[in-house]
Amino acid sequence: MKIDFTGQVALVTGATRGLGKQIADDLLDLGADLVLTGTSSKQIEELNHSLPPDKQERIKYIAADFRDSGNVEKFTEQIMAHGRIDVCINNAGINRINYIGETLIEDWNDIIAVNLTAPFMIMRTITKIMKKRGYGRIINISSVFGVISRQKRSAYSASKFGLRGLTLSAANELARYNILVNSVSPGFVLTELTKRILTAEEMLELADDIPAGRLATPDEISCVVIFLASSLNTYIAGQNIIVDGGYVNV
Repeated sequence: MKIDFTGQVALVTGATRGLGKQIADDLLDLGADLVLTGTSSKQIEELNHSLPPDKQERIKYIAADFRDSGNVEKFTEQIMAHGRIDVCINNAGINRINYIGETLIEDWNDIIAVNLTAPFMIMRTITKIMKKRGYGRIINISSVFGVISRQKRSAYSASKFGLRGLTLSAANELARYNILVNSVSPGFVLTELTKRILTAEEMLELADDIPAGRLATPDEISCVVIFLASSLNTYIAGQNIIVDGGYVNV
C-alpha cells in the first residue's frame, strides 16, 4: 500500500506554522499541489515570492484572517475560482484562555469565528466542487478539548465540540458522494501555539499527566491526518480520531 496525492489539490488552512505546516509539508512530499492560508498578508507575500522554481506551480499561499466573515467570503470565492480541491484540512485555530466570567465577548466571537464558522463556510464552498468530481476528503482539526474540557477553556471547547458536531452532520450528508468527512483531535503538541499559552513548567506538568509521558510532535498528528485524507481511506466517515498519548483516558 502506498499513499500518493499526485494530481490532487489540497487546501490546508493555518499552514504557515506548527501542525498546519507539518501537514502541508507532508502532503507536498506525497505529491499534492497545495493551497495554503495564513493570516499575515506580509508573510504570505514573502512566502509566495520565496518559493523555489520547482514549487511555484505547486504551492499557492493566500492571506485570510478568518476572524472576519467578509474575509472568509472573499477566500471562498478564490477557492471556487481555483476549480479543484480534492482534500481540505481545516486546521486554522485560535485559543484565548480565561475564566468564563472574565471572557470578553470579543474573544468569544473571534474563537467561534476562526474555529467553527470559517470551517463551515469553507466546507459549504468546497463540497460543491467535490460533488462535481465525486470525490473529496475533509479533515477538521478539533482538539482533546472538544472531547473533554478544563478550566478557562469555555470558548475554545465550545468551538471544538461544535466542530465535531459539524463533522458528524456533514459526514452523514456527503458520504454518498464519496466525500468522507472526519475530525482529528490532537492532545498537547509541541507547536508555537502550545509554547505560547503554556509555560515550560506547565508543559512538564502536562507530560506527567499523559500516559505516554510526553507531548506529541507535529508529525505524529500529521500521519493520522494524511491517512484520512488519502485514497486509502475509502470507508471512514464521521469519526473523531483522538491522538493524545492517552490523555483523555486518565
